[in-house]
Amino acid sequence: MFTANDVKELREKTGAGMMDCKKALDACEGNQEKAIDWLREKGIAKAAKKESRIAAEGLCQIKEDGNRAVMLEVNSETDFVAKNSEFTNFVDYLADKILENKNVETVEDVLAIKDGKETINDKLVALVSKIGEKLSFRRFVVVEKAKDETFGAYKHMGGKIGVIVVVKGASEEVARDVAMQAAAMNPIALNRDGVPEDVVNHEKEMIKAEMKNDPKNEKKPEDILDKMAVGKLGKFFKENCLVEQDFIKDSSVTVEKYVSDNGGEIKSMVRYAVGEGIEKRQENFAEEVAAQMNAAN
Repeated sequence: MFTANDVKELREKTGAGMMDCKKALDACEGNQEKAIDWLREKGIAKAAKKESRIAAEGLCQIKEDGNRAVMLEVNSETDFVAKNSEFTNFVDYLADKILENKNVETVEDVLAIKDGKETINDKLVALVSKIGEKLSFRRFVVVEKAKDETFGAYKHMGGKIGVIVVVKGASEEVARDVAMQAAAMNPIALNRDGVPEDVVNHEKEMIKAEMKNDPKNEKKPEDILDKMAVGKLGKFFKENCLVEQDFIKDSSVTVEKYVSDNGGEIKSMVRYAVGEGIEKRQENFAEEVAAQMNAAN
């Protein structure tokens, strides 16, 4: 139903003990997300959520052209290929083509762009054949700003994380500080309005489940628990909304206060982490070599 790797992954996500993780996975038929909720409801999990593990290799790239900027993600199977100059040159080429073609809206639109006799998809297929590894143009976003606004762009870990923010009325240095904050602290959204309703409802239910496990709350009616849960959501928003987070360079102020103190206002934020949400293949090199040797014999 589940493997030792599943137990290890759940331990890394929650900080719970091995036996507790095994119990949770057993109770939830191996489902990781349900097991996290199970541990939280039992008061065992040390963390509600960790940033999604990087599950695929590749690169984020950011380029600006006047009042337009693009951020994109291209995936590869190995980090070795992600550092290959032919791969990085192709990623740069994609960014340039997106900025040149203002009418593209989807990945398919970009891949269909003609460059000479070939489409970009033709070039991608040719690169896959040459490198000998699966490559995937996963996503992109084009961000536009007004004349009185500034881009803040930041890439972390050589392009494993990318952020673009738009700040009105403040300097490029302030905007970059905000982008660095988003890269480091992984906010879900710019502000509370941007947090999906299902995420808020799920967090509220988890808070209620934790409160119900506290003997002090045993006799409290459901409507009271609802109100208490709403009150406790403030901490969740503070941790997960960029404007409410403590500023990493000065924790005495929030990010919103830091920007406003410098005459600005944050208008938007987009953050990419390479491979987030993609399940990574578990490989054992020794076993792979042994299997190939056996096949040859």
